[in-house]
Amino acid sequence: MFAIQDFFRSARDGTLAVTAALLCVASAYAQSDPLPSWNDTASKAAIVSFVEKVTGRGSAEFVPEPERIAVFDNDGTLWVEHPIYTQLAFALDRVKALAPQHPEWKETQPFKAVLEDDIKALAASGEKGLVELIMTTHAGMTSSDFQKIVTDWFASARDPKFKRPYTELVYQPMLELLAYLRANGFKTFIVSGGGVEFMRPWAEKVYGVPPEQVIGSSIKTEFRMQDDTPTLFRLPEVNFIDDKAGKPVGINQHIGRRPIAAFGNSDGDLEMLQWTTMAGGPARLGVLIHHTDAEREYAYDRDTEVGRLDKALDAASIAGWTVVDMKADWNKVFKD
Repeated sequence: MFAIQDFFRSARDGTLAVTAALLCVASAYAQSDPLPSWNDTASKAAIVSFVEKVTGRGSAEFVPEPERIAVFDNDGTLWVEHPIYTQLAFALDRVKALAPQHPEWKETQPFKAVLEDDIKALAASGEKGLVELIMTTHAGMTSSDFQKIVTDWFASARDPKFKRPYTELVYQPMLELLAYLRANGFKTFIVSGGGVEFMRPWAEKVYGVPPEQVIGSSIKTEFRMQDDTPTLFRLPEVNFIDDKAGKPVGINQHIGRRPIAAFGNSDGDLEMLQWTTMAGGPARLGVLIHHTDAEREYAYDRDTEVGRLDKALDAASIAGWTVVDMKADWNKVFKD
């Protein structure tokens, strides 16, 4: 009788011990998972597999740390870009703030459209109108003055849909990915069509990417002595557009190494992904973020003027790039 009871007691204790051990393993795995906001789908597996290949000492595709360069687009890849790019929202607010000093804007496009919130008229002004807005609101001041204006704007501006600061509308899965890559010896760069001096004041705090690793579009600047103080003065002239075919050029000029991983979300990133992945050599990774989640964020691809994903989406299947389905692959979009 006692022997039987002891047997069942031992069996029960053994089962509990095994169960507890399994729970501990599961807990440890959950805690060690570097990408907890990513569901266990093919997209996550492709990223992890790539990192393991290029960092494993015994791997035939091992890449030394100095060559582990990863480049990220910003708008739509690291944070929200709809309904308009954040930098455009900044420019529109700047027009309204400066309007009292320019009464002529009430009758002059594209400023009239901005002051009247006439999106249709603003869109009709095209690229020329957009450039005029950027030049007017981003130039005619020192770089340090512009940095302060940008910083102050981010402190008070709120996204119209989510009612949160723009710097809180970064994608939690991408923050985890940035940290995961850096933990594995990668140097991470932002390569954006947005203004380089618009991004640098906050990129390190938000993404952990220091100013010297931010590449973007720029306007011309010149050295000036103002009140015996050396300054850089921003001129109303385009210097470089870091978009589409400009991205590989910007990467080459600023980094001097071809990346082995590139992350984007639109046709503006097509050439960057081609430059990164079609070079041959060791394992290379191209990733596109596909906005498919209308409930938690937005759903768009081919039929949009902001962040259009058309040619790059077609190229992905041919080039073997990973297409991240935001709705299916991410269990969380924004940081709590």
